Amino acid sequence: MDDPVNQQHAHLTERILACAFDVHTRVGPGLLESTYKVCLLHRLAREGLTAEDEVPIAIEFDGQAIGTGYRADVVVEKKVLLELKAVDALLPIHVVQALTYLKHSKLDVALLINFNVQSLRQGIRRLYNPTRPCDRTLLTPFTRSSRL
Repeated sequence: MDDPVNQQHAHLTERILACAFDVHTRVGPGLLESTYKVCLLHRLAREGLTAEDEVPIAIEFDGQAIGTGYRADVVVEKKVLLELKAVDALLPIHVVQALTYLKHSKLDVALLINFNVQSLRQGIRRLYNPTRPCDRTLLTPFTRSSRL
């Protein structure tokens, strides 16, 4: 199935991950999450991508808005939610948290990125909003290219 929306997500997440790999390679593991966020926001801007920091996520319950005390770490191009971590290991609760944020943000795709790993490949999870239709066959895994 040739779905241009999903192809756009695949291309966009590849660009975002290229920026994340660049940040991880240049600053290394073992720093605070806030450091990675600042560096990644800078690198995304250099890549020409619009990235919003600490985006409020409205929670609705029984049709009522109950507040926006929750925030996505970064939203890129108003399409991809980034949940950043600098932890010893990604736990199932980190995935659940990112999926919950994704559901309430009404976006289609999230990247859960843990920078506190030797190889960034070990710290990346691509997540899809379970409440939104999405052809996952076109959202291919990231592969490092020679341009990095």
